[in-house]
Amino acid sequence: MNKTCKLFILFFSFTLLYSCTNPNNKNNDLKFGIVIHGGAGTIEKQNYSNERIAEYYDKLNEALATGYSVLENGGSSIDAVEQTIMVLENSPLFNAGKGAVFTANGINELDAAIMDGSNLNAGAVAGITTIKNPIKLARKIMEKSKHVMLVGKGAEIFAAEQNLEIVDPSYFYTEERWQALQRIKEDEIKQKAKDESYLNNIYDYKFGTVGCAALDKNGNLAAGTSTGGMTNKKYGRVGDVPIIGAGTYANNNTCALSATGHGEFFIRNVVTHDISAMMEYKNITLNQAAEKVVMEKLVKQKGEGGVIGIDKNANITMTFNTTGMFRGFKTSDGKSEVKIFKE
Repeated sequence: MNKTCKLFILFFSFTLLYSCTNPNNKNNDLKFGIVIHGGAGTIEKQNYSNERIAEYYDKLNEALATGYSVLENGGSSIDAVEQTIMVLENSPLFNAGKGAVFTANGINELDAAIMDGSNLNAGAVAGITTIKNPIKLARKIMEKSKHVMLVGKGAEIFAAEQNLEIVDPSYFYTEERWQALQRIKEDEIKQKAKDESYLNNIYDYKFGTVGCAALDKNGNLAAGTSTGGMTNKKYGRVGDVPIIGAGTYANNNTCALSATGHGEFFIRNVVTHDISAMMEYKNITLNQAAEKVVMEKLVKQKGEGGVIGIDKNANITMTFNTTGMFRGFKTSDGKSEVKIFKE
């Protein structure tokens, strides 16, 4: 081998090594990111003390940091979603886990779902009362059972078999949520006529569902959602959260999404799947699809709420048609944001 050929090989090897290791080489950057919500609804600044607003910001930032750390260290989007939602479930600030609202008969019934965009596998749970972290049970259903959804006592038996943490139902009691139920019951006595405006006032008490969507370094998307449902809900009502394609959806070909709001409208419109399908079939962006569904379709039907999502290129949407939504995101390009009110 002549000298020129050796020099060429040496130069080529050096160039390849530099290309792979240089942190400033944008062509080799691995895009990843995370986006969260803590519920949407009538969320206006005058209704919150500065101390309470600070508590919300702190908890949202903690949840974001938890999930982002998983992704930054090469963890999966499923792990990031589960661990992020657990932070929010363990906080009494949100209508999920510890902060779940009460049903009409004075108990806390919890729903959750999780979905893996790499294979469209999903797990969901509804109507449970003794599982500390419903999102963990949803994941166990996805990975350890042949089913997508389990409900009530059967779901709790499965949770025990999977050695998940079981708590007494009193764990979910918070005075703030209890008083919210009492106020609604008083309103029912005062207003026997169940007109539309009265029903809308009831729905204002339910927003606070939590959710997360993430994209990992391997290009896999995942989404999860957890909720206590609607204050004063009756008759075993289940909302959109555990309905795959309504409140939760993930598909590596398009995006990962979690919804929050008046669940009946999200079920009827199959909101999260609709957004994904619009991206796939109409070749439009995540934000364009979210705007079409949330700001047009739902608004025409008077369906209130919002969605958060991330697509396969780490583009983010946080779209809502209410006065506020607890929300935030962080992506590998250095962008980060946490907000509560419509600004």
